[in-house]
Amino acid sequence: MSEAPGRRAIAEINPPDQELHVLLYPSGMSVSTRTLTVLSDVLRRHRRERATRWRRLSAGRQALLVIAYLRKGETYADLACGFAVGTSTVYRYVREALELLAAMAPTLEQAIAVAARKAFVILDGTLLRIDRVGMAADYNRGFYSGKHKCHGLNVQVIADPVGRLVWISPVLPGARHDMGAAREHGIIDALNAAEITTIADTAYQGGGAAIRVPQRRRRVDPDTGRYRRLSRNQKDVNTAHARQRGPGERVNAELKNWRILRKIRSSPNHAAELVAAVQTLMIASA
Repeated sequence: MSEAPGRRAIAEINPPDQELHVLLYPSGMSVSTRTLTVLSDVLRRHRRERATRWRRLSAGRQALLVIAYLRKGETYADLACGFAVGTSTVYRYVREALELLAAMAPTLEQAIAVAARKAFVILDGTLLRIDRVGMAADYNRGFYSGKHKCHGLNVQVIADPVGRLVWISPVLPGARHDMGAAREHGIIDALNAAEITTIADTAYQGGGAAIRVPQRRRRVDPDTGRYRRLSRNQKDVNTAHARQRGPGERVNAELKNWRILRKIRSSPNHAAELVAAVQTLMIASA
């Protein structure tokens, strides 16, 4: 019996005596050394508390592995190849570090105490895309954002006037409106109770005296049936408001520089821990 043509072609391309080699290449990350130092110290302290006798990687190498996972979105298999460890070892190292970092994330009360020392803060919401959403019983509908036309998770971000992160909320399904999400987390009530001036966009209209939003178009003119245009002074106010809100947009962009959050591959139930871990590293490196 003659050999199948397809098998003969494969044998010619990959001869039996040819060994498959994994390719390695040097790479870098735009992360401060302070971020690596903070995570390394946390891991060393945790190992001392557990009286760990030996690990395949040192605390510093484990910290580098975890930061590569978060910053560059590397897969477990690629990290296992680069650090010469098993895939299961990479998984354990990542889960261990995420739990420690998430436990260090500030609470809303701590964030409000920090915000009270600022001239004002910026409140904005953003969507983190996700692809691990169950389809049964229309479960995925709650995660679908009509604005962004994709499934995702809603997070509320508080930043200071110069664009430094103050707090990131836990995740909610992407279909939630920014105002509803902020109220559910207690952000609106906390900011109004502390009388902290907050710059936000029109999604937070009606948030209270402390929430400053841009001027909206006036009501419909009964004579022409069209919206009345904003006056020159109102447009100047909106321009100044947008200039103040700009640093908050920069924080959202920096959040998505951590590529693991550009499209979350884990379950929505685990995404909150992922966001909290990245928040801890962003605040530590500020």
